[in-house]
Amino acid sequence: MNLRRLKYFVKIVDTGSLTQASEILHIAQPALSQQLATLEHEFDQKLLLRTRTGVTPTQAGQVLYRHAQVMLRQFAQAQSDVKNSGRALSGQVSVGLAPGTAAASLALPLLKAMHDQHPEIVLHINENLGTTLCEVVKNGCMDMAVLYGGKRVVQGLAFDHLLDEELFVVAPAGMLPGEGQVTLKELRDINLLLPRSHNYLRQYVDEAFASQQMAPRVVAEIESSETLASAVASGVGATVLPVSAARTVAASITGHLSRIVSPTIEVPLALCASDHLPLSEPAQAVKTIVLELVEHLELAAGLHSIH
Repeated sequence: MNLRRLKYFVKIVDTGSLTQASEILHIAQPALSQQLATLEHEFDQKLLLRTRTGVTPTQAGQVLYRHAQVMLRQFAQAQSDVKNSGRALSGQVSVGLAPGTAAASLALPLLKAMHDQHPEIVLHINENLGTTLCEVVKNGCMDMAVLYGGKRVVQGLAFDHLLDEELFVVAPAGMLPGEGQVTLKELRDINLLLPRSHNYLRQYVDEAFASQQMAPRVVAEIESSETLASAVASGVGATVLPVSAARTVAASITGHLSRIVSPTIEVPLALCASDHLPLSEPAQAVKTIVLELVEHLELAAGLHSIH
């Protein structure tokens, strides 16, 4: 087996077509088919299934595809590290930032710090749901991500705890009793707009309600921050968010902001990376800067950094 065959295999899976892959790779299709046959012989497994619309990976092919992506990415970084040894760090580093979190406050400072300290490193920033970011980091398709859920154990991932955020309620004016704070019991009969149950934030909310022998009254599950803000503004219900996101949403719709008490709920923000794939030198440099920014940057009042 060689890396060239793995590169061919990844391109075939990405395009879903031997014909398209051969055109992109500038290789005759019969020769590409022979390379695939050799790869299947080396693994003694059928890797692709031919269909009327193209090709799809078998279960064994999906496993190889994940490993091949990691190996090709690591080899490319090794080439860059060796070529630039003794010189300034260079290469590509990908960082995921979960939207609607304090991580959003890190994006611009991180870009500026990288430009000042490591201008040869190309930073790729991806904003996506925490569960999606966990998956791509675990598969080696992304170097690291900043997201919620750092106190939970996820196989294949390691977490560096960055800070804790308290949860607040954003509601239309007049929906909540009191001023500035609300107890969990007072939210029992309030229509809530929350993310889906697999979302880390939702899990912390559900657990808090369960600790009080209650369940949240969820009238809609919304992942889009824009749709969520519009729904709250229109009076459909209230939502529960970390303080950084809650302040942003409340300001955009002139909503009522209340801290949850009795009990307070905190969600941990963490830097997530693979627990078995070592970070490249450029990625390690980016991680160091992220940790420094969390330590020195005043993200917002009410955030509790552990550094």
